[in-house]
Amino acid sequence: MVNKKTNVPFTGTKVQEDMLLNVINEHRGVKGSLISVLQKTQDIYGYLPLEVQKIISENTGIPLEEIYGVTSFYAQFSLNPKGKYTVSCCLGTACYVKGAGKFYEQISNELGISTGECTPDGKFSLEACRCIGACGLAPVMTVNDDIYGRLTSEEVEKILAKY
Repeated sequence: MVNKKTNVPFTGTKVQEDMLLNVINEHRGVKGSLISVLQKTQDIYGYLPLEVQKIISENTGIPLEEIYGVTSFYAQFSLNPKGKYTVSCCLGTACYVKGAGKFYEQISNELGISTGECTPDGKFSLEACRCIGACGLAPVMTVNDDIYGRLTSEEVEKILAKY
């Protein structure tokens, strides 16, 4: 199956599927363990594609609709692959007032992706966040754990080029 946001086919391995089945077996019969199963599954695959959610459903008896409801509700779960570098633009009040919206648009245009998507080469994924707690540096973006503040258009280009 092809991920519609990235046009990248899902390519889970037999090793990953065996690990998933082990996780499911560890939690079999444990009431309320779905979130734990999903967290461990995301650690295995890096995200929770529909194909994996179906495997969980088939092996736990939990309806796919319920699993999808949990994965799409909680922000900790990703339904799309993540890039090697996760670029996040803060759109909290302080950053937004200082022009973060235009920087988010610039990043999106330069990478050719929108929030929650991954570049076809798997290098970048893009997120928007509400506040990272660096309001004094507004506007702010992060690339993985690296924080960049007091952004300008030229700096955004240079930052992305570094990666």
